[in-house]
Amino acid sequence: MSLLAQVNLHHALAEEAFERQRAECQAALIELSHQLQAQKRPLVIVFEGWEAAGIGDAIRSLTPALDAHEYAVYPMAVPSSAERAHHYLRRFWRRAPERGRIAIFDRSWYGRVLAERVEGLYPEGAWRRAYREINQFERQLADFGAIIVKFWLQIDQDEQLRRFQAREATPQQAWRVTEADWRGREKWDLYEAAVEEMLLKTSTLTAPWTIVESNDPRWAQVKTLRTVVDTLARELKYTPNRGLAGADQADDKRRKPKGIPDATPEEATRMAKGDKQDDKKDKKNKKDKKNKKGKKG
Repeated sequence: MSLLAQVNLHHALAEEAFERQRAECQAALIELSHQLQAQKRPLVIVFEGWEAAGIGDAIRSLTPALDAHEYAVYPMAVPSSAERAHHYLRRFWRRAPERGRIAIFDRSWYGRVLAERVEGLYPEGAWRRAYREINQFERQLADFGAIIVKFWLQIDQDEQLRRFQAREATPQQAWRVTEADWRGREKWDLYEAAVEEMLLKTSTLTAPWTIVESNDPRWAQVKTLRTVVDTLARELKYTPNRGLAGADQADDKRRKPKGIPDATPEEATRMAKGDKQDDKKDKKNKKDKKNKKGKKG
């Protein structure tokens, strides 16, 4: 069974439980963000997910607990022609936070192995090479002292369709659904395969992925908050005085079906071996193409 197929999208929070847990997490995050500044550690938070999965809401649940002078949110659109003239990681390096600051990426360098892969914008060798480049990039950030938190927001196709239709039915929201969004739905299986490989090849000890069950927006926001809080508390070796008695399973409105484990990607220990196999495969493909051309001549 694939990794995403194991994700339990039935989790949900009632309004009262959501308000309480969100307040607890935000109170703890206020303390931890001050400690982050005191210890001069950079924090990098990456958000990826399906269209309409709720990335904006998840970010808005974090920022009220942060000092406006200490963080920046970067919505990463398609690179400009000037940006395409440089290595694709350059525009992200330029936005890496200094010590004690926070950078929140609404989409990120993972576009190379997601949309750019599926849409065929670059040859296979380029996006396969990107797994290694991305892991090295994140390793360098970690060596600088950065704490890295990466989220994949998971929803199912039915929920995405419902959200698209709800947006189109609301005049103030209709602009948010584009032709590209509808075309992306037609390539769901291709995107899903790309996500699976991304999670497996780029979830490392220093920069692990957290899959957020996002069919219920309240659950998704609290899980995002709690993950950031737990990660900071562990990395900074600091226990906040306020909030956080731990996740209350009784607050989950829908019981988890049996046989579906929590979806946290394993450390990609075979990454280096996989890269070598990919390189060999690329070389073999090039050699085969060259031989075919020789035969035709």
